[in-house]
Amino acid sequence: MSLTPEIISLLILDAIFLFFGVIALVIGFRIALKWDNQATTSLQYTLSKQSALVSTMIKYIFMLKLPLFAFFIYTCDKLSTIITGAMCASGVVNSVDFGLYFTLFKLLNLYLFGFWLLLHAADIHDEKLPYTKLKFILFVIFSVPLFAEIGLEIAFFAGLNISKIVSCCGTLFSASSSSYISLLFAVDASLWVWLFYGFFGLMVLAYGLKHTPLMIFANGMFLIFSIIALIVFFSPYVYELPTHRCPFCLLQRDYYYVGYALYTLLFAGTFYGIGGGILALVSHTAQPRFMRASLILCALYLLIITSYPVIYFIRNGVWL
Repeated sequence: MSLTPEIISLLILDAIFLFFGVIALVIGFRIALKWDNQATTSLQYTLSKQSALVSTMIKYIFMLKLPLFAFFIYTCDKLSTIITGAMCASGVVNSVDFGLYFTLFKLLNLYLFGFWLLLHAADIHDEKLPYTKLKFILFVIFSVPLFAEIGLEIAFFAGLNISKIVSCCGTLFSASSSSYISLLFAVDASLWVWLFYGFFGLMVLAYGLKHTPLMIFANGMFLIFSIIALIVFFSPYVYELPTHRCPFCLLQRDYYYVGYALYTLLFAGTFYGIGGGILALVSHTAQPRFMRASLILCALYLLIITSYPVIYFIRNGVWL
C-alpha cells in the first residue's frame, strides 16, 4: 500500500464511519424492532430520544459518503502519476482486479444512501414520524453495503502496487479490451445514442403524464445509456480524438474538469427521478419538485454533452 495524504484521509474517515456505523446499527436494530408511534410507554420515549440521536449519526455518515465518491476518484486520478502505465483514474482503478466493480458498487451506494436521506427528511418534517420504523429497517439493510464498501476500500488501497505496470485508458476503453467494456463497441454507436435520447424523451413523457413508475424506469435506463453513450460516442468529441473514449479523463484539468459538472448533473438528476419516485410510491404523495428537478438536471446534462459533437461539426464540417 502506498500511503498518500488522500489515502490516509479516506482510511481515517472509513474508520470513523465504521465506528459510528456499528453503534448506529446496534441501536437502530432495536428501534426497528420495537418502535411504535402509538405507544406511550417509557420504552417508546427512550426510543424517540435515541432515534433522534442515531438518525443524526446516520445522516452525517451518508451525507459525507456522497462527496467522498468524487474524492475517491480524485485520489485515484492523482495516484495515476506514480503508477506506471496509468494516465488517469481508470488505470489505477483497473490495477486492482475488482477495482471497476468496486467503483460501480460505490456508485450504487450513492443512490441507496441518498434515498435514505430523502426518507429521513420526509420523516422528520411530519410530526407523526410515519417513516421512522421503515427508515431504521432500511438502515439495517443498507448497513451491509456500507460496511462492505468500507472493507472493499481498505482492500482496494492495500492491493495497489505502484511498481506494477497497468494498462492505460486507451486500451481499457476500446474494442480490443479483454473486459466486458469491449462488448459496447460490438454494437453500432448510433444505437446507444438513439437509446440515450429515447429514454430522455420517455422521461419527458412520464413527467407530463405524472406517471411515477414510468419516471423511475426512464431515469434508470437514462443513467445506464448516458454512461454507455458517453463512452462510445460523446467522449471522443470532448477530447477531439476519435480513439479516446475514457470516462475518467473528463475529470482532468486538460478538459477543464468538465466531468465533475457532467456527472453531478447526471447522477443528481437520475437520483431525484428514481429516489423521488420511490418516495412518492412509499408516501402515496406526489413529489413534483423532485420530478421537476430530475428533468431539469438531466436536460442540462443532455444539452451540454450534445453541444460537443455539434460544435465540433460546426468547426470542422465532419463527424469523428
